[in-house]
Amino acid sequence: MNQINITEKELRPKSGMAALILLMLGILAALALTILGGMSLDTSTTALGIAALVVGIVGICVLPMFMAGLKVVAPNEARVFTLFGRYYGTVKKAGFYYVNPFVSSAGPVTKGVVRTANGFDMKRVVSLKTQTLDNQRQKVNDVLGNPIVIGAVVIWHVDDPTQAVFAVENYREYLGTQTDSTVRNVARLYPYDVFDEGEGDEGAKEKTLRGSSLEIAASMKEELQKRVVNAGLVIEEVRITHLAYAEEIAAAMLQRQQAVAIIAARQKIVDGAVGMVKMAIEKLGEGDAVHMDEARKAAMVSNLLVVLCGNRDAQPIINSGSIDG
Repeated sequence: MNQINITEKELRPKSGMAALILLMLGILAALALTILGGMSLDTSTTALGIAALVVGIVGICVLPMFMAGLKVVAPNEARVFTLFGRYYGTVKKAGFYYVNPFVSSAGPVTKGVVRTANGFDMKRVVSLKTQTLDNQRQKVNDVLGNPIVIGAVVIWHVDDPTQAVFAVENYREYLGTQTDSTVRNVARLYPYDVFDEGEGDEGAKEKTLRGSSLEIAASMKEELQKRVVNAGLVIEEVRITHLAYAEEIAAAMLQRQQAVAIIAARQKIVDGAVGMVKMAIEKLGEGDAVHMDEARKAAMVSNLLVVLCGNRDAQPIINSGSIDG
């Protein structure tokens, strides 16, 4: 696909207020000539009167057409002008200007007419303000094949209004489509979470969608910027706003997370219990306080592990007889 890049040319138009005053004076002068010419026809049909009447009528008909050259550019907005199908120039600086009356403002192709509070047609104005695109929520599969629901917002602005207007048909829709594709492509490279040591490939072990959301959002920003740079757009930030398992596997994954947490807790308990049992046997053996053979040591170890690793409080049984009984 061959795409022609148009180099932006910033216009320095004349003051619109001065042009407005001159046009109003010209219209008043044409109106005066028309009246004077008409009055002269009643008295004598002189050539001077006819000429004044013709000039006045032509001025009244023509001068209002030049009012089309008066343009208003609001702060943080730009207007891209074309003249008979060719790029004419761009005005970025806010103010009231006068340009060629035959130029027309170019803008993104949209359905319907959207107007601002001051009545300007938004199709003919390119906003340079920082804007937010809500990507909504979409269902994708992570690198392990688990369906997840992910949503993101994109903070962006138009840097080159000329490219934004001429490079793509509608830069807002173009950004939305590219954002959908970018979020899907990046989300497929990482697992939602890693439960086992062997899950995922080598790159996925280090980052997960749940644990490395900031790094993954930065990757989304970098890829999205590459896709929309030809449209004159700048991506300031990408943020993941929603991340969860899809409904069909949410319950199963919750049980899996709970199982992993229980196993990890049990491992901690067992490690601590073994250490406590070892310390108890060593303390009892110091100074020949208690003499136990291997069988009694094994029985004591078993009893201590049951007490320390059990889910419920142990019920002690007091032996009132001899140690042999």
